[in-house]
Amino acid sequence: MLRDYLPIWTWLSPIAGWLLLAVSLGFSHPLYDIAIGAGLVACVLAAVHHAEVVAHRVGEPFGTLVLALAVTVIEVALIVSLMLAGGETTAALARDTIFAAIMIILNGMVGICLLVGGSRHGEQAFGLYGVNAALATLAAMSVITLILPNATTTVAGPIYSPGQLIMIAIASLTLYGAFVLVQTVRHRDYFLPEGQAARDEAAHAPPPSRSTALFSGGLLIICLGAVVLLAKALSPTIEAAVSAAGAPKAVVGIIIAAIVLLPESVAALKAARYNRLQTSLNLALGSALASIGLTIPAVAMVAVATGWTLVLGLDHKGMVLLALSLLVATLSLGTGRTTVLQGAVHLVIFAVYLFTTVVP
Repeated sequence: MLRDYLPIWTWLSPIAGWLLLAVSLGFSHPLYDIAIGAGLVACVLAAVHHAEVVAHRVGEPFGTLVLALAVTVIEVALIVSLMLAGGETTAALARDTIFAAIMIILNGMVGICLLVGGSRHGEQAFGLYGVNAALATLAAMSVITLILPNATTTVAGPIYSPGQLIMIAIASLTLYGAFVLVQTVRHRDYFLPEGQAARDEAAHAPPPSRSTALFSGGLLIICLGAVVLLAKALSPTIEAAVSAAGAPKAVVGIIIAAIVLLPESVAALKAARYNRLQTSLNLALGSALASIGLTIPAVAMVAVATGWTLVLGLDHKGMVLLALSLLVATLSLGTGRTTVLQGAVHLVIFAVYLFTTVVP
């Protein structure tokens, strides 16, 4: 239960993370990377705790939106910083990271939540209207961002011309803005827990005080900042390990997406274990939408301003896996009730995606 105070580890973790970063500026050793990795995990767990405190104060669906937006802003900052550092060699980094985020969310995150929640509670229910709205928006954004570039003719695919890139950026922002409007204002009730889950949530501890929530909000930002900088500090080691293993460069995008999405994944899994699947799906699908809706405009501006080529179109394997994931998500989340079977299906698709990325 959430209490109106913050455990000591939740504010010591970001302090330790930033100290590790400060030391890394003047010290480098392979063993020190282990300490950075441990600090990264600690900051992620602290970020989840602070996000839960803020979410408990502001209520659904605003609470899940806070974490989704915060983490996505960090993802955007990480991708853009790596693009600026790597130049033309990172032309496909945004595509790989966004595609990885979608696959991790739609299959990995949703799959494990359905599997764990179903094995513990049998059958779980959620609001169908909100999930359908999210999936429709996600399908449109995914196709125009990751598949349509392969079919345009102004510039030979898999890239957009500068004018097309600006149009896609505006379209992504528009769709995401419309979704947030529906989620938080026009049809907020579509994204609220129903039935027993709502009664269970109402039985939780009273919301934290305003001062505690504000303090947690500030610590959440500090934790997420430490997460992105620690991940960036580890990125050379990650890239070297991927190259040494002879794996494709797309694996780097998967690792970046997995690190960035770790706070949301932990929060979604905890919600599913406590039979709050609506909260899990709000986090998962909202994160996927934010990943495209905010990342694409940011990297598009960088590409247009620098004149770099931005590769967005997926190869044939990626398009098949994306289409399969969207189809299965629509079917498995199309009844308002889920069991362990749907979770198993999503996790098998996720395993196939990981394997075919390493062994294309």
